[in-house]
Amino acid sequence: MTPGVQDVREGSTCLSTAPLAAAERAEVWHQAVTHTFVPMSVRFLEETPSPGTIVSHRLGPVRISRIQAGPQVVTRGARMISAGGPPSIILSIQERGTSLKEQDGRESVIRPGEFSFTDSSRVFRKKVDEDFAFTSFHFPRAELDVPEKALRELTATAFSRAEGSAALLATYLTQMAHEAERLDEGVGRRAAATALDLLALLVDDRSGQSRPQESQSAASLERVKDHILRNLRDPGLSPSGIAEANHMSLRLLHKLFQQEGVSLGTWIRTQRLERCSRDLLRPMAEELGVAGIARRWGFANSSHFSRTFREAYGVSPRDWQVGAGATDRGGRAEAPD
Repeated sequence: MTPGVQDVREGSTCLSTAPLAAAERAEVWHQAVTHTFVPMSVRFLEETPSPGTIVSHRLGPVRISRIQAGPQVVTRGARMISAGGPPSIILSIQERGTSLKEQDGRESVIRPGEFSFTDSSRVFRKKVDEDFAFTSFHFPRAELDVPEKALRELTATAFSRAEGSAALLATYLTQMAHEAERLDEGVGRRAAATALDLLALLVDDRSGQSRPQESQSAASLERVKDHILRNLRDPGLSPSGIAEANHMSLRLLHKLFQQEGVSLGTWIRTQRLERCSRDLLRPMAEELGVAGIARRWGFANSSHFSRTFREAYGVSPRDWQVGAGATDRGGRAEAPD
């Protein structure tokens, strides 16, 4: 383990260079910065580097880190980028000190209370002339569903937390960072999905571009439906689990189905009932029985299944079988698949 690094718990790390001799701090800090973010060069602006600390927590695909250190310049050049690695977005909320950020032809001053983000796939530079503290959020670029052009227009831009989508995002990220250590893995993944939704909202809002919402929503809905149908037999299938598996917020998940005029729960129940109604007419029903068919398609409680079936089809599951048998004897084929 790198000197100065201490494991806090699974998914979390804490580093402090304070216990190290001044001569060792620069190298250890450079390794820590590269490990926390992406490979970068670090140049200290003081003869004896001040102690630095990094405390990180992971929530699903997002790494949250709070950094405190002395004056320095960090740079990510073309050679480091060409070495490979998946692209990522690094969003930082400035808490103490003022930083100067450069990327994509822009140079912005980021003051305490403001935030900005950079894209690791392109050259950037950040300079801080004084002791500083900030909280960063490291997102995989692939998880952020925004056009490349819109994103590139907003890198190295200072965002105020005063109003609008920027205030909404900053408030949520600040609270998420505050609670990160106490969130379990499942809740953490859902929180991270919501954060990505809000960041996409900010990019859409500030870029002024109109995104193809209908086609995007349709594709997302089809992906979610496919996931549900593949897991329809699982009685533990839940909205939160579906949202997590599809890397989206619960709000967005429910909105996708509302746009079709149906609730998520109703859609799942309909799919299960349709499959139960078919299986009840097949030879397997003699062996499994009504309760077995219900369990086969995710209904954990047979009484609840019977009530739900009657509400949907107007007859009990048993009467459905009996009636279908009489119909078959009268010369009609059983229900198609």
